[in-house]
Amino acid sequence: MKKLILSAFILFIVQPSSAQRNIKRPDGGTMTAAAIDKVVHKLMDTAEVTGLCIRIISNNQPAYIKAYGFANKAKKQLNDTATSFYAASLAKPLFAYTVLQLAQDGVIDLDKPLYTYLPKPLPEYDNYKELAGDDRWKLITARDCLRHSTGFPNWRDADPGKKMGIYFTPGTHYAYSGEGIQLLQMVVEAVTHRSLEDIAREKIFIPFGMTKTSFLWQPRFEEDYAVGHNIQEDTLHKDRYTHVYAAGSMETTIADYMRFIAAVMQHQRLGNKYWGQAFSPQIVINSKTQMFSLDTTSVADNSKIQLAYGLGWGLFQTPYGRAFFKEGHGFGWQHYSIAIPQQKTALIIMSNSDNAESIFTELVQKLTGVTIPFEWESYHPYRGTAKLAEEQLRMFTGVWHNERYDTTVSLVNGRLKVEAPKVGLPPTNIYPENDHHLFLKIMETDLEFVKGADGKFVKAIADDEGEHYELTRVK
Repeated sequence: MKKLILSAFILFIVQPSSAQRNIKRPDGGTMTAAAIDKVVHKLMDTAEVTGLCIRIISNNQPAYIKAYGFANKAKKQLNDTATSFYAASLAKPLFAYTVLQLAQDGVIDLDKPLYTYLPKPLPEYDNYKELAGDDRWKLITARDCLRHSTGFPNWRDADPGKKMGIYFTPGTHYAYSGEGIQLLQMVVEAVTHRSLEDIAREKIFIPFGMTKTSFLWQPRFEEDYAVGHNIQEDTLHKDRYTHVYAAGSMETTIADYMRFIAAVMQHQRLGNKYWGQAFSPQIVINSKTQMFSLDTTSVADNSKIQLAYGLGWGLFQTPYGRAFFKEGHGFGWQHYSIAIPQQKTALIIMSNSDNAESIFTELVQKLTGVTIPFEWESYHPYRGTAKLAEEQLRMFTGVWHNERYDTTVSLVNGRLKVEAPKVGLPPTNIYPENDHHLFLKIMETDLEFVKGADGKFVKAIADDEGEHYELTRVK
């Protein structure tokens, strides 16, 4: 064990300086550290991404790592590569890799119905009592949970009926489900009589040298942790998980998580049989979007990129080989990881900003040359904002009226804010697209301002989520 930990330390901590060499991309091109830095800074600044961490693996070796922006903007605390981030759904592949090791050890069979591992029928458990009367729960396997084909909703609270249900025969269709991951965690802990935290520590954290990763909040994280930020870059409450959730209670760092990805790429702790199953298509994805995919009639042609799910990761074909990928998303947290084992390359992006997904498509493309399935992932590109002088911003300020309500635009600490109390809009950031056009990020609302003979704005034409009307200046 000591030799294993030491080798992990040497492989991932003692790394060559990315500033002294070019970093090879999967498409054959190269980038310097300075070029990467320039791309990241420009995108973050344009899209108002509060904080971000990036790590790149090239030729199976650490090639670039850097933290950007704020861990806590309100306190002016900067991110570091050792700053703890909430991992959100980046926890799921790590859980999957743990389960695959248990399958390799003969502890669990990926294709054996999960209920056979439990002492009583699934509907007799409080969390699953709503499945009574639908015997399809007897079909669900560990493979179904890891490839998202259980038939469960993502989360029962998001279900239209706010209850648990099976929406299609397990194993026949893809539909992303955190509930499926949680069911498998319950079975794994029942079979092993151990907590997932203990199992993950044995199978993943210790062997891969992940000293700042846990499914539970640890006192050591208090030394350096990030908080999430919303679209307006306001800081959000930091959750400190005291219960293990395989689907998303994990805390980690950019350095630790790439240790995991690097180990996976090198087949560590998994033989060819289970590694091959994890990273070969286990179910074809024909849904139009990743989430809200319970409607089996919602068919899209994803065959051009061979979009599918393996066991714990999404898969698609690039011009440079098959890629495996995983996203993470929570309030104030947005992450993306992608690896192409054939090219021995990987990229992980971790962000504590709700604006980060708007730059992921462009950022991944510029750093790797790969176009990700952004429409399926519902990634909407950022809108560029203009850098206007204070006197130009002040021209928008005032009270703007239409027959239904008044709208106030003000300038606060160099930022434009809009509010309309009558329709429940609190002071909210509004952004200049140019010197006569403003837009909101939290909803599809644009305001086109029109000048009068005196050169001042006298009215605004609103495009409010498809509805058009005029506002006139009254103050």
